[in-house]
Amino acid sequence: MLRVAVLASGRGSNLAALLAASRAPDAGYRIVGVFSDQADAGALALAREADIEAAAVTRRPDEPRAAHDARLFARVAEVQPNLIVCAGYMRIISAEALSQLAIPMINLHPSLLPLHPGLDTHARALAAGDAQHGCSVHVVTADLDAGPLLAQSRIAIEADDTPERLAARVLACEHRLLPATVRAIARGTLDLSGPVPHHGGVPLSAPLQLDPSTLEGLRA
Repeated sequence: MLRVAVLASGRGSNLAALLAASRAPDAGYRIVGVFSDQADAGALALAREADIEAAAVTRRPDEPRAAHDARLFARVAEVQPNLIVCAGYMRIISAEALSQLAIPMINLHPSLLPLHPGLDTHARALAAGDAQHGCSVHVVTADLDAGPLLAQSRIAIEADDTPERLAARVLACEHRLLPATVRAIARGTLDLSGPVPHHGGVPLSAPLQLDPSTLEGLRA
């Protein structure tokens, strides 16, 4: 059973999706801790309701980012995870902290990376005239939203889309993509143990795809 720790800064809708999927008999993972940089994060309340270890590790005034990260990951280590999932965690993690992690960490990002790293992805996709938008799961590295891509879910941008409408449709994709990716890692079909992710024993050359119109899993 894969032990998963979740980092989240906000209301926790992707955490809720992960929790729901973890209750399936064949999920292969369970969430053992939820951690936030915001004391009032809804994600922490969700975790406590589910009787899961939950803790806020907020940054102290004038505390260097690396020192805050060290406190955060020391707290995360207490629940002995095999995987760390960033599900709406809004802080950039220091390269020093990442270099000391002994387990993989993945992040969910609301764009089709490498397009639109960072913030305001929905407005930027519309401004760029993109035909498609979506979300990505990638390995966390020291470079912002630039780690190896694992999986994506795509939707067509419609003529009447606004940033808000697009965000809502992408969020629905996120709620399926993140659990599907964690399940694939838990089952061993997606292997993050080496420097290059593997899928089915073969190096992953392109992100796996999740069809947003079906309930099927990831496919190459």
